Amino acid sequence: MTRPYVPWLLLGLALALAAVYLFPLYWMYVTSLKTGSEIFANPPTFWPMAPDPSIYPAVWTRRTMGTFMWNSVLIASGVTAITVVLGTGCAYVLARYRSAWIDFGLFLILMLQVLPASVMITPLFVGFNQIGLLNYPRTAVVLAAAAKAMPFFVVLVRATFMSVPRELEEAALVDGNSRVGAFFSIVLPLARNGILVCAILTFMSAFGEYIYSKSIIQDTSLQPASVGLSGFLGPNSTDWNSIMAYSAIYVTPILAVFVLLQRRIVSGLTSGALK
Repeated sequence: MTRPYVPWLLLGLALALAAVYLFPLYWMYVTSLKTGSEIFANPPTFWPMAPDPSIYPAVWTRRTMGTFMWNSVLIASGVTAITVVLGTGCAYVLARYRSAWIDFGLFLILMLQVLPASVMITPLFVGFNQIGLLNYPRTAVVLAAAAKAMPFFVVLVRATFMSVPRELEEAALVDGNSRVGAFFSIVLPLARNGILVCAILTFMSAFGEYIYSKSIIQDTSLQPASVGLSGFLGPNSTDWNSIMAYSAIYVTPILAVFVLLQRRIVSGLTSGALK
């Protein structure tokens, strides 16, 4: 095999993998536009014969999606705010103060990321019940989801802080700045891109939070869109075009954010790769 063919083969492989990965997304949008009989047609149609976009406003009104989406935004915003404020300081400490105890703390942080939400929900539910936080279910979900998102945020932002030269910070200290002043005036502006990208990823992840919301929030008016989607499902569910329309409305804002910010996200994730 000659060398000039290698990039084309890699490109073809990448496109094939992308097609396989994106096909469920395509099928969701296509199915939402089909009629009930066409959904169960055999062989299946890969494009609706009579597209019916009226299903989208009907689902939005019938399922009160405005309330569900607003709750998702509130929960995701709360999780992102807590994670950014607390996680940024934690990541800075882990990046600047190196010792065996710091490495052990980083190991514990990584272990927290391994634990699935289904394992953590029972002790969290019991603890929230003991302190009366279940009376404020959205706040409880925000705290639980922020605790889950924190390790991922800290590990990525730590790499960003480590890419900032320590000499710049030391120069600021020599000029009379305090450690806190050097952090806010020198380190934080240089690391803002990495922090912003990690905040976007945290928001996107929290926007789809399901397990904590399903277990803690019982009031339908306070539930996010991920829990509202489960209201369609049942042993005899047949309204698949409505289910797919709901899913499309729910997923599209996150897809739009990712597509618009994909270059910034990639550059931010790799900002700590080189030093």
